[in-house]
Amino acid sequence: MIKLDNVSYNYGKKNVLDNISFNVEKNESVVLLGINGSGKSTLLKIINGLIFPQKGQFKFKGNEIDKKFISNKTNNKNFRKEVVLLFQNPDMMIFNPTVYDEIAFGLKQLGGDNIDEKVKYWANQLNVFNYLDAQPFKLSGGEKQKVCIASILVLEPSVLLLDEPTAHIDPRTTGWFVDFFNSLNITSIIATNNISLSTELGERGIVLSENHQVIYDGNLERLLEDKESLLKANLIHTHKHKHNGLEHKHYHIHYWD
Repeated sequence: MIKLDNVSYNYGKKNVLDNISFNVEKNESVVLLGINGSGKSTLLKIINGLIFPQKGQFKFKGNEIDKKFISNKTNNKNFRKEVVLLFQNPDMMIFNPTVYDEIAFGLKQLGGDNIDEKVKYWANQLNVFNYLDAQPFKLSGGEKQKVCIASILVLEPSVLLLDEPTAHIDPRTTGWFVDFFNSLNITSIIATNNISLSTELGERGIVLSENHQVIYDGNLERLLEDKESLLKANLIHTHKHKHNGLEHKHYHIHYWD
């Protein structure tokens, strides 16, 4: 379904993706791991067709997604319905006067039927039905995140891209999100640097190094035992600390959320 072949991308002279290659099959859940600045968000933007590889190719269902493809109105509309992205900060996605309008916006722009029915269905699924008439920017961080998730799921996409989805929500809402996400039957790529949470979100992990390359692609449980890859990605570290008056060192997981 998703195929990246030697994808590279630079911001000016700064390299942020270096020869990235992997495939994602239908209904596969992939967790994209790496510290801040490793290129996770840029990679999701490429898969969402917001930017395009400067080298290499990105294909979706056999079609190369480039400027020419996206410039075709029909292609663009169909692609936008199928591949959706949840940004890390929900405030970047919210701009409508009411929660109802926020959830309905994509359907109205891209074309869809039964808009009212679908908006209310997903508002109910995301537990924001009682806020449909409220101003979304006045909601809590967790409620905003739920509104944003509803606004992309209402399109009934085939691919869900999530950029640090738990970065702005509390532990209780994080638990709810994990349960909700696992109830969906959808192809997904979730970017995070929370290793302990990653195994709750998928079985396959792809790790980007500080050099913006894929250094691991495989089972997430095995990744937790692969200290070499975790150290190379700067996802674990060692430091001295004391237990019961005894000073020693061991590995610690980095949390950047």
